[in-house]
Amino acid sequence: MWALGVIVLWLAVWALTKGNDTLVPAGRELTDVQKSLGGFRDDILASRTDNPLIQFTYDLGSGFTSVVDWFQRLLSIPDFPRPVPQIGWLGVTAVATWVGLAIAGWRIAVLVAVSFLSFGLFGYWSDAIDLLIVTFVAVGVSVLIGMPLAVMVGTGNRAVNAVTNTVLDIFQTMPTFVYLLPIVLFFGIGAAGAVVCTLVYALPPIIRIAGHGIRNVSETTIEATDSAGQTWWQRLTKVQLPMARKTIVVGLNQTIMAALSMATIASYVDGPGLGRPVLDALVKNDVGGAFVPGMLIVVMAVMLDRSTTAASEYSEIAARGGLDLRLRRIVLAATAVPVLVAIYLSRTYPWAAELSDLGWTPKVADAVDSFFVWFTDSFRGATQGFKDLISSLLLNPLQSLLAESPWWLAAGALLALTVVFGGVRALVPTVICIAGLLYFGLWHDAMVTLNMTLVGTVLVMLLAVVFGVAMARRRGIDLVLRPILDAGQTIPPFVYLIPVLALFGPTRFTAIVAGVVYAAPVAIKLVADGVKAVSPSTIEAGRSTGSTRWQEITKVQLPMARASLVLAANQGLLYVLAMAVIGGLVGAGALGYDVVLGFARSEEWGKGAAAGISIVLLGIMIDRIARAAARDTAR
Repeated sequence: MWALGVIVLWLAVWALTKGNDTLVPAGRELTDVQKSLGGFRDDILASRTDNPLIQFTYDLGSGFTSVVDWFQRLLSIPDFPRPVPQIGWLGVTAVATWVGLAIAGWRIAVLVAVSFLSFGLFGYWSDAIDLLIVTFVAVGVSVLIGMPLAVMVGTGNRAVNAVTNTVLDIFQTMPTFVYLLPIVLFFGIGAAGAVVCTLVYALPPIIRIAGHGIRNVSETTIEATDSAGQTWWQRLTKVQLPMARKTIVVGLNQTIMAALSMATIASYVDGPGLGRPVLDALVKNDVGGAFVPGMLIVVMAVMLDRSTTAASEYSEIAARGGLDLRLRRIVLAATAVPVLVAIYLSRTYPWAAELSDLGWTPKVADAVDSFFVWFTDSFRGATQGFKDLISSLLLNPLQSLLAESPWWLAAGALLALTVVFGGVRALVPTVICIAGLLYFGLWHDAMVTLNMTLVGTVLVMLLAVVFGVAMARRRGIDLVLRPILDAGQTIPPFVYLIPVLALFGPTRFTAIVAGVVYAAPVAIKLVADGVKAVSPSTIEAGRSTGSTRWQEITKVQLPMARASLVLAANQGLLYVLAMAVIGGLVGAGALGYDVVLGFARSEEWGKGAAAGISIVLLGIMIDRIARAAARDTAR
């Protein structure tokens, strides 16, 4: 009721003042702050030869480039004067399969072998191995940096955790395109830029999740071992890390998934990998050509996800004596012999060094293109009608309220709603974020972006509730949908951007739909898990009173899973906002377009940087309000 009162008052004042003080930028003119950001870039570029910071970052980037280049010449590209890599496809596939057998068993070994063969048979062997190299270099550095920070988060005091969480929030709310600007500035393009941008995106999950696991080790266990006189290091290495191993593996798993999801974005800075053919195909509007390498990224993600999870379970079974270790050593030693033979053959014979392309890619691409043409021709009318309906009911009215209100009215209303939903705790970060939006001179564009984000989140939550409840109540639906959701989380956004563009045209609604497709899998899973976790005894109690299926869902399951719904809404907001820059490529305008413009034109770099920072401020503001609301809901 308080929120409704704020909105009614906002509408009343808006009706009298709309169109005034909206802070719409005057043409292409830059503000003083944006000019100073552009000047900062120019100063950095001018001081590359004598600036110690630039020299350090360039040296670090050269180190990354050297490591990636060494692995490439070993595994994926010709090592001149050899016309092929040092180890060809047969040797690499054999080694990877043997490693899968050693760490996770024969099922994972078969999965790894099939995955590696698919890379070569579809003609993308070098690109796939390059992506694996960049991923593992970035993940390796993430573990080296992230695990000490995770230990600090898991064992540190509240002040340390607050600072660390703030930095991680900035990393996770910052759209990937935004930090390409400073990364190119400090590290250059190529393998170095690809590794660094992948590292920045992949680092937060392992810090957060591993730190959470260490922090939640039973205090009773720690006290019991402390009574034996152990040191801090012994407590960490003998108790906390072993007991948090499952959670740490989950963090590693999420770090690998995050690194793979950067494949296409890294290609914008000339990074090697499967992202490059995806981007090349999309530039030519070739949906089928982008589909094949995009699906291979999904195959790689599934392979690595299942391998890390199975490796953790396999090692735990071995530690408990559930495996015959002597037989295992014999099997590994015996299978190592054909692996060594495969390596020798791949170094000696051309057929074992380069896998012949069987011509499958053009056939699959043509089939995808044919389906795409049929689908767009058949459903374009319905999608246009849906776009017009959502635009007239939600998008246009909300944008008019947010973007056409005087800045002081919109800011005041947002602060009032913050107090209503998040309490006083969320007020301080909201004040800081709103002040930042005004300071960087892109208030109007920020309100347009906020409008698209809110409408996208409404659509995400509709999908999340419908499909999440269905997955929680029917195991068969869960088994069918969960692999589809996994693929939706790992497929590069650019792959489905072209079909969405063809269905809806180059408009802001296209950006919203792309954001919904990107955010819906996470929200659906959260709602499904939350509803599934409702106590069976509670549901039985409701049924005993004669409640219908609809009453059971709306009066029992959804209210009991309210915390999961709030978390799903929070994550949906952030994921939709993360697509703001990609939306700028398809006619969405606002902050996303400003970032893309700054990336494309050096004279607009300052405005692009200001827009990127504004997106981060929006993300932090939304996240803080949602978190405070979630805490109040939980209480």
